[in-house]
Amino acid sequence: MEIKMAEAGDVALRKYGTAMPQEALRLADAADVIFKGPIGESAYDVTSLIRMRYTLYANIRPVKNLPGVPAVREIDCVFVRENVEDVYVGAEYKVGDVAIALKVITEKGTRRVARMARKYAEMRRRRVTIVHKANVLRVVDGFFRDIALEELKGLEVDQMYVDAAAMELVRNPKRFDVVLTMNQYGDILTDLAAQVAGGIGLAPSGNIGDAKAMFEPVHGAAFDIAGKGVANPIATILSAAMMFEWMGRGDVAEKIRGAVEKSIEAGVKTPDIGGDKSTIEVGKFIASIL
Repeated sequence: MEIKMAEAGDVALRKYGTAMPQEALRLADAADVIFKGPIGESAYDVTSLIRMRYTLYANIRPVKNLPGVPAVREIDCVFVRENVEDVYVGAEYKVGDVAIALKVITEKGTRRVARMARKYAEMRRRRVTIVHKANVLRVVDGFFRDIALEELKGLEVDQMYVDAAAMELVRNPKRFDVVLTMNQYGDILTDLAAQVAGGIGLAPSGNIGDAKAMFEPVHGAAFDIAGKGVANPIATILSAAMMFEWMGRGDVAEKIRGAVEKSIEAGVKTPDIGGDKSTIEVGKFIASIL
């Protein structure tokens, strides 16, 4: 495996005047897979650019309890979030004293992400919950729901309004297995679900397209703890496990996940999950197990 490094985000913006320099784009274009860390306030200029540029249309966010980590509830589900449409296309306008954001949902985009949800459901319990708000957004959300239902025929499918889904994630998360939803709803719900499982510092994710993928922790930059050496590296490490799985190395992915669990069991963990170790100490301990 050949690994190349590129600067992007807030640091690149200060150094080069752009959050995504041409060299970073060149390397990303040539890569089979992209592994990205948190990059700060310029996240939209980097993360969304990568998602749109390579049509990484499915954001996969597994949420599962880890042994030894205090959690709100028992949870084990996978969110399949549409990743390149919805209000996150960034079509925002201001006309006089009125601000407008367009919510864009296409048939093609919905079908392909629904097929990805089917793939994960068939690997799990063949159950999918479609989350939307079609009782209010009757056209766009209703369209997403209807197309998704067509693609998911033959599976056990139910649907839920996004506000009810948020409540149910806290009250009874075990009712969910695979959750299919739109971009904005998925962004919010997965942060909530990560906290139910024990904290966003544990949450990995993958952005999947037909030819390329990008893996990253769910969390962004945490400015309140930046430079203190206490950020939890587990979300990033588990994102690497997802990357190896996508590359066809499930054996490596399982060893990474096993090393993470052994680290927690040994009490080598950061303060956010009840430990007293630094980011580097946790990372080095997990590496030593591997």
